[in-house]
Amino acid sequence: MQTEPEIAYRGMEPSGNVDRRVHERIARLERFFGRINSCRVIVDAPHRHHRKGNHYAVRIELRVPGGEISVDNEPGDVNAHEDVLVAIRDSFDAAERQLRRWKQTHAGRPQARAAPLTGRIAEIDIERGFGQIMATDGRLVYFHRNAVVDGDFDALSEGSPVELVVDQGVGEGGPHASTVRPISAQAFTGGI
Repeated sequence: MQTEPEIAYRGMEPSGNVDRRVHERIARLERFFGRINSCRVIVDAPHRHHRKGNHYAVRIELRVPGGEISVDNEPGDVNAHEDVLVAIRDSFDAAERQLRRWKQTHAGRPQARAAPLTGRIAEIDIERGFGQIMATDGRLVYFHRNAVVDGDFDALSEGSPVELVVDQGVGEGGPHASTVRPISAQAFTGGI
């Protein structure tokens, strides 16, 4: 962990036993996922009932690369949360489940974004409403007037740089673009 874990107490005195249990559970999270940047745990005894004991709430805030995981287990009517160690266990179990889901989703690293496919208009028929784009990957891609974003079809001409999304299916005339967006010459990444 990049920073020392923080443990805060509200409505109760600090406890060495609670500190030990929290540090044990943080170490368990770190063994599961070693890229936790910081951890803050707030142990709260908000409810003081005359007939019942204190119901503890434990809030956990974890910072991980590219995100934050937060658990806020309110005691509600769970009488088991009269024991602070049970409240800590339940909160850390919930944090571990969230961390597991986050790890599966992100595979522990930020998602890399691929550069969009670009190309230049190779041929265009303004009257009939279609044309072809020579994409930077070497494909000749068909496009229709309806694929052009913001209705800028009439502003296109041969040689205009565009960004495109090629539809997964291949039509009769080969690949076709589902989206075509005119771009500036500076944004064009191809050598065509």
